[in-house]
Amino acid sequence: MKKWAKSLIQVGAAMGLLLGLGWIAAQGWLGSADFKRRVEGQASMVVGVPVRLDRIALDVWPVPAVALLALRIETQPVATIERVEVRADLRALLAGRMELSSLRVVRADVSQAGLNHLLAQRGKNAATKDGGVASTGPATLPGHVLLENLTWRPLTGAPTTLDGEARFGPEHLPDTVSLTVLAGQFQGAKLHLARRQLAWAVDADYAGGSVKGDLALDRVPAPGVALSLRGALKTEGVELGVLSRQRLTGHLSADTTLSLRTGQPGPLLDALQTQSRFTVRDAVVHGVDLARAVKTGGLSRGGETRLDTLAGQVDTRGRSVNFRQLVASSGVLNASGQVALSPSLALSGRVQVSLGAAVIGQAVGVPLVLGGTLDAPELTLTRSAILGAALGTMVMPGVGTGAGASLGDKIGNKLQGLL
Repeated sequence: MKKWAKSLIQVGAAMGLLLGLGWIAAQGWLGSADFKRRVEGQASMVVGVPVRLDRIALDVWPVPAVALLALRIETQPVATIERVEVRADLRALLAGRMELSSLRVVRADVSQAGLNHLLAQRGKNAATKDGGVASTGPATLPGHVLLENLTWRPLTGAPTTLDGEARFGPEHLPDTVSLTVLAGQFQGAKLHLARRQLAWAVDADYAGGSVKGDLALDRVPAPGVALSLRGALKTEGVELGVLSRQRLTGHLSADTTLSLRTGQPGPLLDALQTQSRFTVRDAVVHGVDLARAVKTGGLSRGGETRLDTLAGQVDTRGRSVNFRQLVASSGVLNASGQVALSPSLALSGRVQVSLGAAVIGQAVGVPLVLGGTLDAPELTLTRSAILGAALGTMVMPGVGTGAGASLGDKIGNKLQGLL
């Protein structure tokens, strides 16, 4: 073997030995109790609440990476993360700069309640610094963020587990975002966003249908400056039974506009407002039998109502939902009305239902009050309609019940406060 080849092998062996020794030394240093305490302290200062971790690991291939294992973020309730892994940008590292190229989060379990507690705690911490003005440096986001098996727990309802991936541009805005819901109400949903300047094209698949459209910001984000997000979406063929836990089934089509302004007090989603015009084909309303409610002129619980057409407008503001200009029809049944759904899932509203003469003896609208909850809706006559129904039954048993209820409600509207 030539002398230069032997020398090259020796140099390579020496470098490999040095790298190995350096890796062992770095592992020992990163794994020391003192270094772990320093990392926990720095993380606690950044996050705003105490952070605890089990250990720290170092990877060298394909580029250096540091992994924090078994994190506990002491919010109320506690947030846990199995692994947080950050990798350096190799080109920046060779140029003597430390920049992050990727962030990987594995099996995180976080909640809205914990996030609310964290934001409140950060607000308290900021108020004690610099006369109430918190100092914030420029954001340094990695170019690539990967979420694996992240579980989100809302204030109400079942948790959602998802995988996600985002790639960020130089303005720290996401160029692309991809989400896949693994478990929860929207299980099976897939979402992809692609950026064009300050707008993102939306392409989602869910429950046998699709949602497509655009979202746009009014300006490039800057610290302390409120942002406005606006969008327009078109929904086609989504099976409502998956969304509503089988309370309402049918195929949904809708045109939706939405707006959200940051900088408002409270959770971000509470500031979201939407307006939609919708139609549902082959709709079935479960838990309410409108025909039976009209025939009996009284309380209706259970059953179902099949509709050929259901259309209207739905407006949301945070967690509150209002249905307006509702129109439904099926054969001899026609209904219209207004319905509100509160954040606690309580129902309220009025529905005017009419059946053909062949069904109840006359074609007349009967006013019904909607109450109860989304899980157990209830339909009753208004107080004035109940009086009118009783009088109609006495005058003309059977035939006069519905007519009396309708007339009684009209009289009651004129004499509010007496009935």
